[in-house]
Amino acid sequence: MITRRAFIGTLAGGLLVAPLDVDAQPARKVWRIGLISGVYRKEEDAFFQRLRELGYVEGQNLIVDRRYSEGKAERFQEFAAELVRLKADVILVTTTPAALAARNVTKTIPIVHPVIIDPVGAGLVASLARPGGNITGATTQAPELVAKRLQLLKETIPHLSRVAVLWNAANPANAGSWREIQDAAHALGVTLHSREVRGREDFERAFATTARERPDALLLIGDVLTLQYAQKIVDFATRQRIPSMFDRSSLAMVGGLMSYGPDQAELWRDAALLVDKIFKGANPAELPIEQPTKFELVINLKTAKALGLTIPQSVLLRADEVIQ
Repeated sequence: MITRRAFIGTLAGGLLVAPLDVDAQPARKVWRIGLISGVYRKEEDAFFQRLRELGYVEGQNLIVDRRYSEGKAERFQEFAAELVRLKADVILVTTTPAALAARNVTKTIPIVHPVIIDPVGAGLVASLARPGGNITGATTQAPELVAKRLQLLKETIPHLSRVAVLWNAANPANAGSWREIQDAAHALGVTLHSREVRGREDFERAFATTARERPDALLLIGDVLTLQYAQKIVDFATRQRIPSMFDRSSLAMVGGLMSYGPDQAELWRDAALLVDKIFKGANPAELPIEQPTKFELVINLKTAKALGLTIPQSVLLRADEVIQ
């Protein structure tokens, strides 16, 4: 039997303890993302904006450790090891070499790559549907689209016969793109001139060779290295009066002749959704690689006029944006 005095004592004790229980509740989880990239990319803003919309706010419940190699790919391994020591919940990478470096130092921390060039071909994942390891992300479908870019160039410049292809041969993800564009060139009757770069010291040599040989067009296979020097590539093509084709609209907007590729910001927003799922307990091995649904053809008519080119109406009608 509980006496009235015992009941009151128990009640009073509970009232005294209750505030202490509230104070003892665990603090809200603060998540940590480690970012490894070559340089800051504007698309990062779309990623972090989407995370904010999902409730992850930097400086409140999110810490972001940013590491940029500034063209020194050998630093990726060092950065990855540092982020593992910092106990990142997710490592965000923007290039295949960085993804490989991160996987070399951790098989447990999820790695998310928003713009994977060729995830299966580069050996990052087992399949798009079931990645199977600790890497997931979104793909740019680069090998499939590089052939389409060459085809668009041929439609735009019917006499096209020689194309210089500037690409980073040190990035294993680009091997598939190079094979695809060779097959497309053979079908279109176009001769390719490979302009391989492996580091920043190679660009001036590639420019000098291209200027000397005067190709009918220049096509860039974009990755973290070549995109770091993209504005210089655009400026070079402008000075040499060489029509140019790129994989993202931002480069057509700053003077390139054309671009065709997926909406980059959309891929980064998709990657934010994957990070949210991982934070909520999802296994990256079972999160399918996101694929682009929106592709953009951008044509710079101002550049075309400067080059003395008339863009065929059949190409103009397919453009998503025309820069006057």
